[in-house]
Amino acid sequence: MQHPKKERTFVILKPDAIQRNFIGEIISRFERTGLKITAMKMLVPMAEQCWSHYNKDEAWFQSKGERIVKGREEMKLPVEKEAIEYGRDIIGQLVTFMTSGPVLAMVIEGNSAVGIVTKLVGGTEPLTSDIGTIRGDLTIDSYDLAGLDSRAVRNLIHCSDKPEEAEREIKIWFKEEEIIAYRSIAEAMLYDVNLDGILE
Repeated sequence: MQHPKKERTFVILKPDAIQRNFIGEIISRFERTGLKITAMKMLVPMAEQCWSHYNKDEAWFQSKGERIVKGREEMKLPVEKEAIEYGRDIIGQLVTFMTSGPVLAMVIEGNSAVGIVTKLVGGTEPLTSDIGTIRGDLTIDSYDLAGLDSRAVRNLIHCSDKPEEAEREIKIWFKEEEIIAYRSIAEAMLYDVNLDGILE
């Protein structure tokens, strides 16, 4: 079993984060906690990568599509296709967004890395994300607006929500040899049991 301080998570700064020049702002929030970046690369994703990354099945498409159909009926909007197609459109819109320009993919390591990053990033919808989170502070999009425009919500960043999901996602975006194992000086203060050597 891996030591807790070696937990890894996966993060992508989406095209809106890159275009709005938030790379430094967002990375600094992770680094200030003591988390360590062990891999990073800028790329324009391929559609197949994105579909693999989001990893949704027919049941997910059907469930989400049924909610969309219900919402459209409540708003007296036309229902123009089967529920499952509306569900597929959710991921299709995300893939269109993610492949529209460069993204920055990262592997981040440290104790409770998944939980810490999730807390810093905030809820998926910027409108309802807490103040102090990346999404809550840096963008104003909402599900309703994105839905009206038939596009993905622009929420700056993706992060894994579970350690096992992080490991699955990392394999889609990085080869294991691209992830660098190294020790940072800050880790001594964060993790070392014996702090002898600080005082001269």
